[in-house]
Amino acid sequence: MHAIIYKFNVIEDHENDFEIAWEKLTKAFMTYSGGLGSRLHKDSEGNYIAYAQWPDRETWKKAGSKLPENTKKWVKAMKDSSDGTEILHQMDVMNDLLIIK
Repeated sequence: MHAIIYKFNVIEDHENDFEIAWEKLTKAFMTYSGGLGSRLHKDSEGNYIAYAQWPDRETWKKAGSKLPENTKKWVKAMKDSSDGTEILHQMDVMNDLLIIK
């Protein structure tokens, strides 16, 4: 399993737009591109951090090309509501003890 940790610099007063777009786009990646899901966090400084899981690095690399045309609006909404996205880490899962409810 491959994991990616992202940092999003969300523009003040655009948090709701960002969160909606993030959820819609994450669900699209799960439906069309083989994504295993993601968790969105907000740190004490107001930064949004997402942890996304993929079956492997290749699936992640090809994911964007498998999205249908109508998902571009969610990509645009995320870009419009943030000052940028940074990939903090790309890594392979070595052991998994998270509880899934």
